[in-house]
Amino acid sequence: MPRLALYTFGVLKSPLADPAPLTREFYDIGGAVYRKISQYPGYLGHAEAADGDRGVLFEADWGAWGKFAVPTWYGKGHTRETTALAATLSLWTDLCPAFDAVYTGLHREALTRRYDWFERTGHPNYVFWWVSDGVIPTWRDGVSRLEHLHDHGSAPHAFTFHHSYTPDGTPARTTVIGPKSDQVR
Repeated sequence: MPRLALYTFGVLKSPLADPAPLTREFYDIGGAVYRKISQYPGYLGHAEAADGDRGVLFEADWGAWGKFAVPTWYGKGHTRETTALAATLSLWTDLCPAFDAVYTGLHREALTRRYDWFERTGHPNYVFWWVSDGVIPTWRDGVSRLEHLHDHGSAPHAFTFHHSYTPDGTPARTTVIGPKSDQVR
C-alpha cells in the first residue's frame, strides 16, 4: 500500500547555533512537537541523524534517508555555526492523519509562531508525494519535489494539502482542505 512522504523546509531568522532565547525556544518546542507527532495514528516515522546532533545537518549520517540536501533557494550557511534552517522528512499512512498532526495540538501552536522563527521566502515550505510500500524517501527526493511544486504547482508528483492527489494520481476528494494558501506570504 502506498505511503505518503512529507518534506518540510524553512529558513530560520538566525543560525541554529545562536544561543538567543528565541532559538532555544524553537528547539524546545520542536522537540515536544516531534514527541507528540510520533504518537499520532498514521505516523510511520521520520528522518533522524544517527548521532542525534541537531546542529550538524549536512555532515550527519541519515541512514536510508540519504545525504542531507536543501533547495537551491537556501542561501545561508552549511556549517554548525552558520546553518539557519529547519527541515523534516516523514512518512504517513494518508493525508488525514498528517493533516490532524499538523493542524492540531502542539504543532498548530508552533505554526502560530512560525514568523517569529522563520523568514518569509516566497517559496512553499512543505510538499507531499506518494511512495511505494517499503520505499524510504530521501532528503534529495524531498528537495526535488519541493522545487517541482514551486516551479509547476501542485500535481500528482508534488502536492499540498489544499491541492492533493490520491496514490493513483487523481485529485483527492477529501474534506481536508488545509490552509487557504499553500504559499508563504
